[in-house]
Amino acid sequence: MKQAVSLVPGNAYPLGATWDGEGVNFALFSANAERVELCLFTPDGSREIQRLEMPRLTNQVWHGYLPKAGPGTVYAFRVHGPWQIHMGHRFNANKISLDPYCKQLVGKFQWSDTHYGFDINHVDKDLKFDKRDNKAFMPKCVVVEDIVGSTRLSHRVPLSKTVLYETHVRGFTISHPGIPPEQRGCFAGMANDQVISYLKAMGITSVELMPIQSFVSEHFLKEKGLVNYWGYNSLCFFAPHQAYMSSNSILEVRKMVDALHEAGIEVILDIVFNHTAEGGRLGPSFSFRGIDNLSYYRLQPEDKRFYINDTGCGNTLNMMHPRVVQMIMDCMRYWASAMQVDGFRFDLAPVLGRESYGFDQGSGFFDAMMQDPVLAGTKLIAEPWDIGPGGYQLGRFPPGWSEWNDRYRDTVRRFWRGDAGVLPEFARRIHGSSDIFEHDGRKPSASVNFITSHDGFTLNDLVTYRERHNEINGEDNQDGHRENYSDNFGIEGPASDKTINVLRQRQQRNFLATLLLSQGVPMLSGGDESCRSKHGNNNSYCQDNVINWINWDKISEEGRMQQRFTAHLTALRARFSYLFFDRFVHEPMHDNDPQILWYNNSGELMQASHWQEHHARTLGCMLVGIDPLTNQRERVLIVFHADRGALGFRLPIIAGVAQWKILLDTATQSGVPDPNNCKVVNRLNLFSCSTVVLLARQGEFAKEEPTAIAQVEESI
Repeated sequence: MKQAVSLVPGNAYPLGATWDGEGVNFALFSANAERVELCLFTPDGSREIQRLEMPRLTNQVWHGYLPKAGPGTVYAFRVHGPWQIHMGHRFNANKISLDPYCKQLVGKFQWSDTHYGFDINHVDKDLKFDKRDNKAFMPKCVVVEDIVGSTRLSHRVPLSKTVLYETHVRGFTISHPGIPPEQRGCFAGMANDQVISYLKAMGITSVELMPIQSFVSEHFLKEKGLVNYWGYNSLCFFAPHQAYMSSNSILEVRKMVDALHEAGIEVILDIVFNHTAEGGRLGPSFSFRGIDNLSYYRLQPEDKRFYINDTGCGNTLNMMHPRVVQMIMDCMRYWASAMQVDGFRFDLAPVLGRESYGFDQGSGFFDAMMQDPVLAGTKLIAEPWDIGPGGYQLGRFPPGWSEWNDRYRDTVRRFWRGDAGVLPEFARRIHGSSDIFEHDGRKPSASVNFITSHDGFTLNDLVTYRERHNEINGEDNQDGHRENYSDNFGIEGPASDKTINVLRQRQQRNFLATLLLSQGVPMLSGGDESCRSKHGNNNSYCQDNVINWINWDKISEEGRMQQRFTAHLTALRARFSYLFFDRFVHEPMHDNDPQILWYNNSGELMQASHWQEHHARTLGCMLVGIDPLTNQRERVLIVFHADRGALGFRLPIIAGVAQWKILLDTATQSGVPDPNNCKVVNRLNLFSCSTVVLLARQGEFAKEEPTAIAQVEESI
């Protein structure tokens, strides 16, 4: 393509690079730049071929139009302005800056001293301006054709029926034998029929993907021969991560989403709007820092050399600036409309709602989200903590948001570990944490219940290790959570003792049963259904290897059994979905109202005094409701028994109920009862550390309850 000699003015909106069929409009916000150059490169990004002055500045947006340019045009910016770091200005036009609205990158990122705006070899308080060019070591931006979006809502799953599955595109697919080698570790691999069939067999309704936006590894990890595997180090928020693409088209992402939607599975993106890969005061310059450091980042007011670090990652995006809020809103609309994703999980989400005076449920960002028509109906999930002032905000996000509930995680872990005095809070957590979320019209679905996630032990490791084992991370085993509320049952690490292994398997089933039978939205951590271990590493962010990958060829027989048990649990949750209420249930007002009833270890209704029994470790929870298909009143009784001794549990006497049917018993090897021996009348014999689920209804049982075992056997 023959390039124009110069740009014509074009338009200040939309921001980014926009092809209109005849040329490309470029628009870049910078309130403090003195001039901006558009740099054009060869298609592979290896050689700069032209620099064009952006001709017009309108409302702090630099813009220009390049006639006859089109999709595939490769570009970046050089932004000129003052180098006054005490005033917050770090302009250095010797460094190319990536467009914040870039939707695709070309070329590989390589670490180099030239990425720094200052001389990295002579660091002092003023930071000496560096004149070296970094273009040889940077990826470049690519103009893309608009992807036609829509506001289709038919595939969306109600929160009360949602089962989340947190996983990693690369780790989930990299060793899957059913995926073509060239698609493993990529978006195309996630769209594979065998992968989708497996997720369906597991009863997953919504996949929560760890960061798929473009990211880079920190320099200190490169020096150790490690990488940022998890991806919480964003380079470009709009652009898919290059390493996850098996093709050169970003349509691969949309095709993945469409394939999952076709199977009825939602896609939730874990997105990092709290900081960027540019780090703190001594960090590199990739994009925002060189475009307008003072606008994009929160700086210390007394000395703008330094960054406010509410994230622990060196910098914090300035959510008080309207252009930063605009960028994030535009980004979310792009992923929701063009890529059709169904929602977002926000990393370190208090940053998004923090104004100058602190966290505010009515912050500018939350207000913008509340009224946005494109994002209406998307799932919004907050990680409700960061390390900034007032950083723990569990339960304080606006109506319409759900939140990762770490109180649920810690309480359930402590209950099954056998800690004394935990039972009352355990009841509150499995009830949906009404003490935290029941305000402003919020529902149990505001609580995203989880026991494990990417951050911390796997479920297998939770019952295998008492201490973290992060030596391979290169931080002297000082990184990661110190308190995990875990237990090893007598031996640290893998054991040959059959008694210990039986108990460890049972405890994993207890955790899964608790998670999937609690009120609220359950979230499974990918691989926990297969007994995956990370060998005690509870901070595996830097391990791109078998520590994090799911090794599909080496799933143990115990892992296969746990997959079948998980499928049985999700089938039970779906079968009795009307018992996972869309509002908080306390005392019934009418005879046919849904109920939650609590029973002590003697099978009696819990009284106030029972809740004060410090050493009580057994709790019965009865869910009562009307089956909308049969119009029958059904009762599901879940008995959680965390004591290390056996117990005879007297079943409640219910008028019109002659017997109970066992639907699940974690004390059995499979967790699934023998259909020929699953009826009980008055007394239930509980094994140590076990969970039993029973069903009672008036009259005879017309048919067997579904187990999903046959389906999962075909898919794993």
